Amino acid sequence: MIKERTRRTTYKGLRAIVVENNMLSCTFLPDYGGKLASLYDKKADYEWLYQSNENTLAIPEYGAPFPDYDSSGFDEMFPGIDQGPHPNDWEEIPDHGEVWALPWEVEEHEGIIYMQVESPRFPYRLKKQVSLNGGRLSFYYEAINTGNVDFPFIWTPHALLNITEQSTIVVPSDLNEVMSVEVDSEHLGGWGHIHTFPMTTSKKTNVPHNLAVMERKEAGNIEKFYFTKPLKEGWCGVEQSDIGRKLTYTFPPEKVPYLGVWKTHGGYRGDYNFALEPCTGVYDDVYVADKINKVSRIPTNGSYEWTFTMEIGGL
Repeated sequence: MIKERTRRTTYKGLRAIVVENNMLSCTFLPDYGGKLASLYDKKADYEWLYQSNENTLAIPEYGAPFPDYDSSGFDEMFPGIDQGPHPNDWEEIPDHGEVWALPWEVEEHEGIIYMQVESPRFPYRLKKQVSLNGGRLSFYYEAINTGNVDFPFIWTPHALLNITEQSTIVVPSDLNEVMSVEVDSEHLGGWGHIHTFPMTTSKKTNVPHNLAVMERKEAGNIEKFYFTKPLKEGWCGVEQSDIGRKLTYTFPPEKVPYLGVWKTHGGYRGDYNFALEPCTGVYDDVYVADKINKVSRIPTNGSYEWTFTMEIGGL
């Protein structure tokens, strides 16, 4: 019998709340943007989320540059990713959005965690409800618009994952084309270059390059790309052959219709991680997404609801 429970503790010097069972232990930091700091697989003795070498974490100030702080774990990106103006009123969206650098209210009841945060600058409130069932960690989100016009936004789970050279990205079979959104990616070229997925040809070496697998940390490069088609199926994942396990994300494609991938093979701060980023808009910038009509909107005085799950199991 699998029994889920919550408990209060500390994690790297910060207040934490854990939901766990005999399969997983999931650690959240309410004061640090509601961050999921650890997703520990007890069956495999494996930490799925990338961890820095920091023993203590400093809580970011509102509007802080994201690179100035620890970027391990799963941070919520909302209402945008890139720093820039919001299309409604030209108010500045901070780097990587607002909510990762805000404290969240938190409550727990019968094994379920309830968190919420209110913007100090924009007319919205974001709620999330977290529950654990066996190997599945489930999130229910509700973004509430308190303003008098529709509110364009981008949300994505910026969950940096541990990787090895045995990590393989898996996506629905119809996702076979991507666009690079890095300024100058070693293999993919500059922003806007189109490539086939998973196999393409490296701009640097002119030899086949597999976008679904990982290079060594010593490669010293980064890649960020989006699949060019809106999603028909709401899932993606990673297979970890060295431990015989897989992590699968599921979400409603009508609410979360796009998918991006971030990979750093030592090219960003020396980190070695990657992220699968299902998202409600592209390409990172809410102003641009609104102009090209690839953004989601919270209706006037209404709400936008979606779900997201992280499920761990065997290959």
